[in-house]
Amino acid sequence: MSRTQYLFISLFSLSLVVFAVLLQQFGYQDTPFLPCPLCILQRIGCLGIAISCFLAAGIPALKKLFHLLAAMSACFGVIIAGKQVWLLSYPEASCGIDPLEVWINQFQLVQGLPWLFKADGLCSAKLPAILGLQVPEWSLFWFCVLLILFAVTFFKHTKTE
Repeated sequence: MSRTQYLFISLFSLSLVVFAVLLQQFGYQDTPFLPCPLCILQRIGCLGIAISCFLAAGIPALKKLFHLLAAMSACFGVIIAGKQVWLLSYPEASCGIDPLEVWINQFQLVQGLPWLFKADGLCSAKLPAILGLQVPEWSLFWFCVLLILFAVTFFKHTKTE
């Protein structure tokens, strides 16, 4: 992939996180979207993709390494978003109290940036759909698209800009 493509993917991943924070701050259809622990982990996956792609664009000598890290972040996101989509389909599997929330909220980063990393919601909460899909379904879709893109382009040889 070219530097421009890496930068585009980086900005796209950051925009997904910005959209999630806007939903958290302002809600949608008069419903607050409080992030659950799985939502926070998906944000970390998106940030992992964004940072890896930014570094791949900036350090051509290590482009393959950062490409692989971006693919691993996308794979992480697929697993986490897939679990949340499964919980939305089977809400009875959730006990309502997620011990992962306590674990995530104890980190110093959460204390410093609670608006970005603090988990307050339930993973099985059904919220209003956006363009026909729940937020975790959209997240799963974009993680899958990015993972496929990273997998397909990993072995392609391109000239650096």
